[in-house]
Amino acid sequence: MSYISPEWCLYSNNVAFLRNDLHEMCTIPQDWALHTTNAASAWVKQQFLTHIGGRPLVDPPSELDMHTMLSCGQLALRMAKAYQHPIKLDIDIIRYNEALTKRESSMNDAQEDALLMKFPPAERIVLNTPSVVVDLGFRIILWYITDMLSPWNDMYTTTLSMGDLLKKSITTRKGSRWRIHKSNFQPAKMPELTPRCINIALWWFQQGHECYDPPPDNPDDGFKPKVSATLKGKRSLSMIMAMQRPALLASAALRVMHPELYWASVATHLKLRRWSADQGLRDMHRLLTHWASVYTSASIMCNRQSPNY
Repeated sequence: MSYISPEWCLYSNNVAFLRNDLHEMCTIPQDWALHTTNAASAWVKQQFLTHIGGRPLVDPPSELDMHTMLSCGQLALRMAKAYQHPIKLDIDIIRYNEALTKRESSMNDAQEDALLMKFPPAERIVLNTPSVVVDLGFRIILWYITDMLSPWNDMYTTTLSMGDLLKKSITTRKGSRWRIHKSNFQPAKMPELTPRCINIALWWFQQGHECYDPPPDNPDDGFKPKVSATLKGKRSLSMIMAMQRPALLASAALRVMHPELYWASVATHLKLRRWSADQGLRDMHRLLTHWASVYTSASIMCNRQSPNY
C-alpha cells in the first residue's frame, strides 16, 4: 500500500469523469420521485466540485425538504473528503477482474486461495477515515464513505418494513449463493430487526433472460420486464416510500462516482415508464412513479469494469 502524491487531488487533472453530464437533456416527469432524486444528485455533484475544486457554492433546489438538504450536504462533504484521501494498492483491478470465474460465488475455497496466491495483499488496511482506494492505474476500486446516511433512522425504519421478506431470505444449503448464506450474517440484536438479504430492484428476477432488442410490443411474446416478486405484496408501496430518502442519497453518490452509469439508469427508467404505460402495466407504472433510486439489476450488470458485487 502507498499513498498517492498530492497531484491526485488537483481538480484539473483528476475529475474528467465529472466534467460533462452528457445526458442533462433527459426529461423526468415532475410528479416522479426520480425527479427529486435527479435535482438532489445534481446539487450533490455541484457541492462535491465546490469542496475539491474551488467552485462557487450553489443554492439547494427548492424540491428538497430540510432533512434531505442537510443529508445531501453531508454526503457531498464526505465524498470530497474521501476523494482527497486516496490510498493506492499494488494491484491491477482489470487483471484481477479477468481472473474471476464467470459466476464467482466467493464460496469456493480453492478459487479464493488461488486468487490470494496470484494477487497477494501487501498488507492489511484499516480504513478509519473517508477514502478512495485505487489500483496501479489510478482506477477507483472503492469509495469508503463514513456517515453518509447521518439520519440512520431512515435505514432502520425502512428495514423494519421489510421484516417478513427478510426472514424468508436466508439459506444454509451447500453451494448456495454467498449473499444469502447464513454464515455471512450476524445474529439479530433486536427481535424486530432481522439481518438478511433480499433483492428489491424493479426487475431483478428478469436478469437471467438475455434480450438484445427492445421489449416486445406484445407483452405475452417472450421476454419482458416484470415487477420483482418482492414488490408484488400488499406492503410494496409503503416499503418503497420508506426507502425514498436513502435511495435518493445512494443515487446522488452514483452520479458523482459513475455519471455514465447514473444516466444510463435514468434513461432505462424513462424507457421502462413509456413501455409500461403503452402496455397498460399499471402496477409497474405505479411503482415506477414512487421509485426514487436509479439503481436496477441492469445498472449493476452493465458495469463490466468492476468485479462481481
